[in-house]
Amino acid sequence: MPRYDAPIRDMRFILQEVLQIQNYSNLPGFEEVTPDLVSAILEEGGKFAKEVLYPLNAVGDRQGCVRSDDASVKTPDGFPDAYKQLVEGGWPLLSVDPEMGGQGLPHVVNIAWTEMVSSANMAFGMYPGLTHGAFQALMAGGSDELKAKYGPKMASAEWAGTMNLTEPQCGTDLGLIKTKAVPQPDGTYKITGQKIWISGGEQDLTENIIHLVLARIEGGPEGIKGISLFLVPKYMVGEDGSIGERNACSCGGLEEKMGIHGNATCVMNYDGATGFLVGEEHKGMRTMFVMMNEARLGVGLQGLSQAELAYQNAADFARDRVQGRSLTGVKSPDQPADPIIVHPDVRRMLMDQKAFIEGARCFTYWTAFQADLQHKAPEEGVREKSSDYMALLTPVVKAYLTHKGYECANWALQLHGGSGFTREWGMEQIVRDCRITTIYEGTNGVQALDLVGRKLAANGGRAVFSFFSDVDEFVAANEGNEELALFVEGLQSIKAELQEGTMWLMQNGMSDFNNAGASSHDYLHLFGLTALAYMWAQMAKVALESKGKEPFYEQKLATGRYFVERLLPDGAAHLAKVKTGAAPLMDLEADAF
Repeated sequence: MPRYDAPIRDMRFILQEVLQIQNYSNLPGFEEVTPDLVSAILEEGGKFAKEVLYPLNAVGDRQGCVRSDDASVKTPDGFPDAYKQLVEGGWPLLSVDPEMGGQGLPHVVNIAWTEMVSSANMAFGMYPGLTHGAFQALMAGGSDELKAKYGPKMASAEWAGTMNLTEPQCGTDLGLIKTKAVPQPDGTYKITGQKIWISGGEQDLTENIIHLVLARIEGGPEGIKGISLFLVPKYMVGEDGSIGERNACSCGGLEEKMGIHGNATCVMNYDGATGFLVGEEHKGMRTMFVMMNEARLGVGLQGLSQAELAYQNAADFARDRVQGRSLTGVKSPDQPADPIIVHPDVRRMLMDQKAFIEGARCFTYWTAFQADLQHKAPEEGVREKSSDYMALLTPVVKAYLTHKGYECANWALQLHGGSGFTREWGMEQIVRDCRITTIYEGTNGVQALDLVGRKLAANGGRAVFSFFSDVDEFVAANEGNEELALFVEGLQSIKAELQEGTMWLMQNGMSDFNNAGASSHDYLHLFGLTALAYMWAQMAKVALESKGKEPFYEQKLATGRYFVERLLPDGAAHLAKVKTGAAPLMDLEADAF
């Protein structure tokens, strides 16, 4: 039957052997990050994910959330108790600043814990995940008073946080929002409007919910430049931190969704609710982007995490299910048929998943490590470079990992055959849950447009040329290593394709913006492949140095070779599509569709 076990050995390999985070003890928060501490966190986190959260995954899917006539929402059985254990265990505080009661550990350690939660129960993990993002936005733009009053409880996840952007008439184009904010004599605002698709907008897990709401101050500028951000608590909070009267905001309904049933996705009505300005008037998007970028990285991680869950169960099934005989002769003479794992096409589905997952995990952790360097490195140049990478790579992490993660979930279902299409094996839930990841927090098409339209050109292309330079340095440093040659040559080849695609966009995207739009999807995938090739080259180098110590390293190298030989060739196809430009997409008139 379905199961989840945290891939702790692979997590430790990336954190301790590839990134070597234990060698950064000079950075704040890294002082105590010893291998023993990291192992303890991973072991206990994995145990919590497996024993507490994963058993509720199917429960949440089948029961869903229920709204009562009084607008309250009940989460699935077991969720409140699991959430209580989460908070009491201090898990949400892993990487929070000690000034807010946190443990101050690196973000990259927290990302490993978050992966476990998301694999074990994606719908549950969204509650503390969005709260952390709302907390970060508050810390970035809130007044000292708001931080002091709401920060600690949000940091610990005792109070939940939400993100309110979308309205019935607008999604990505937030300049069209109608929710209004009317200034009051006491400095507060009355917020009126409706928001839709609000994850965790109402629930029975926390005593208070802190909504971050985008609205336009009455009389403010039209479009995106007139949007402000407001903190709107479900219950008002006294000066002493006590819970007060109910605010004028409520859940008007629950969305009936394809997946993530265990998360309450709400229509939220604001009927003159009291709100507090976060940041400057008309500058709300600047602060909200802090939460949006947190969420986008988190969604990319969801794609990886659901791929991991699907892969584990597909591998189990392939080892146990017997059907047919091997093409090269009987492998299990004591059984009426051989396990399907002997069949090359079954191996293809498993290896496609495994090679992506392990490369994507390294890429995600490496990107999270850039976030740590961005805020904590003493050298200004390192901070700038890491900041550039965070901006450049966020759309790649979000879109590439969710696209491929959903693909992995489908391969896992396919491998199960008819069993995958039935509920008891758990595969169809993973496919349904994972599907949303390519849509929310900015569809993958929007992420691709962001990459080619904004991120490539930022600061004169500084970020992407820095990435090319880092890859070139790695290639130059390892060209003489014959054992690593396959990985180095593969990286060099895909980097050349990405560079060619980048130059094509720079030369043709500005002359016709449709060229950039038409090529953006394939360019992002080309970038994703290059990023994973860079990760695989680094992992292979470490594995070669430890080859023979344990089977893990030989398995790592075999998986990496599969990535280079079977997945990297896709880069040439993506480059060819990039260079076709807009004409094949735009030639037909609209009425021809």
